[in-house]
Amino acid sequence: MAYLDFISSLHKKTARDYLARVNEFSKAEAAKLAKQWAYDYWDGDRKTGYGGMRYDGRWRVVAEAMVKHYGLKPGDKVLDIGCGKGFLLYEFTQVLPGLVVAGLDISSYAVENAKEEVKPYLRVGAAHTLPFENRSFDLVISLNTLHNLQCFELDGALREMERVSKAHKYLVVESYRNEEEKANLLYWQLTCESFYRPEAWQWWFDRTGYSGDWSYIYFE
Repeated sequence: MAYLDFISSLHKKTARDYLARVNEFSKAEAAKLAKQWAYDYWDGDRKTGYGGMRYDGRWRVVAEAMVKHYGLKPGDKVLDIGCGKGFLLYEFTQVLPGLVVAGLDISSYAVENAKEEVKPYLRVGAAHTLPFENRSFDLVISLNTLHNLQCFELDGALREMERVSKAHKYLVVESYRNEEEKANLLYWQLTCESFYRPEAWQWWFDRTGYSGDWSYIYFE
């Protein structure tokens, strides 16, 4: 179990005006639309979500780094919890042909509009009740998803990651180290339910027996 940073370089490439986020449009209305997990969140205006999530290849470097770090080989199985439109899973298949991928997301819209090459391997479902057998996957990942769960769901989701993994697990969640980062997170987020400092996230890992790797996204 170790802190590994695969994605903060991507996170930092996005410019964020935190004050505009809360002043230009009703934050409450934006959150209501985002939490439908439908068009507004994925492909609508930036004020209510991603502002159009389209494939651009940015996740290739993440897949390459994970394949190398975890020593994946053809025939190994990877599960992405909160896979969205499946862009990272697609990159896995390109970086390592023969890798078996599966994805799960709460959004039927995301699955229906996923990248065609991996759409057959995705399904709609909840992170805290995974529809997979024990020890089914060589690597289980969840990027920027688990902080969207309420505490009683988060408990189950972390335990489920542990249950379906043979060995390797990796997650990324939003966090804050000081009051400035906490305020920025609150200004920017639309869907978060779990707001924790790194020490509190560690408490969750210990509580649920999560034995995988992790990293945090900070809004600096």
